[in-house]
Amino acid sequence: MQKQIILVLMLLCSYSLSSQDKCNILVIGAHPDDCELITGGTSSKLIQKGHKVKFVSMTNGNKGHHIHNTETIERIRKKEVEEVKKRLGCEYEVLNNNDGELIATLELRNEVIRLIREWEADLVITHPNYDYHPDHRHTSTLVQDAAFMVTVPLANPTIPILRNNPVFLYMLGRLDNPNRKETEIAIDITSVLKQKAHVVDSHFSQMYEWLPWINQKPLNNVDIDSQSSRESYLYNYFIEERNKVADKDIPALKRWYGESKDFKEIKAVERYEICPFGKQVSDSELKVLFPVFD
Repeated sequence: MQKQIILVLMLLCSYSLSSQDKCNILVIGAHPDDCELITGGTSSKLIQKGHKVKFVSMTNGNKGHHIHNTETIERIRKKEVEEVKKRLGCEYEVLNNNDGELIATLELRNEVIRLIREWEADLVITHPNYDYHPDHRHTSTLVQDAAFMVTVPLANPTIPILRNNPVFLYMLGRLDNPNRKETEIAIDITSVLKQKAHVVDSHFSQMYEWLPWINQKPLNNVDIDSQSSRESYLYNYFIEERNKVADKDIPALKRWYGESKDFKEIKAVERYEICPFGKQVSDSELKVLFPVFD
């Protein structure tokens, strides 16, 4: 009996220690700004807790402007990425593939395998394959195709394999899953909304020039020469549009936070889905790998 008690205590201690380990999270987007716009709040919470977060852009973003040429906007966006690294405290890698021309090739799959293995990722987040932009969809395909291959020794054999397959999640942007009526994972980002606005403000060329033009939504009552005015605009944009809490989010909030949470206090959420590829985990296991539900 005493041996059994000791064994149980050892197992409990082992779980407690593992649950305190820091996680490596890799977010793979198509363009320089996708990761910040879609996961900026979540990533802020993870970094504040001491976890390691790396953003990857599969393209250099050199088509994202209506005035600058490709060389100029690529150079501008590289500088904006450097500002994101300072403001958020993440790692960031931008691959030299042209914006709007991304294709899911074997060469790029091996590049994604390299990225996942070198970061020793516990959790990988990317676009869903039903997203609006072709680069988003091809990024999703590349990550999904790499999900199993990161554990195969003879796939990209120069990079050591991962013995533990990561968990893979989809980050949800503009479009809802047409096959799902309710959100699967909703993360309350109310406490880090100002930080998200501060980080996304780094992308001046996108948030205050390109996106207002391409979406035909001119910025009214925003002093773009004032950082506080810009960040206030972004803060309200996240609450009122992009990250606005909807009825579809409530079941997910109850699932991940419990019935006792005051959902009326939540101003904004970021949404995710569990990818069917990679490691499959229970809710309690995901909370250890993705410790943002507080």
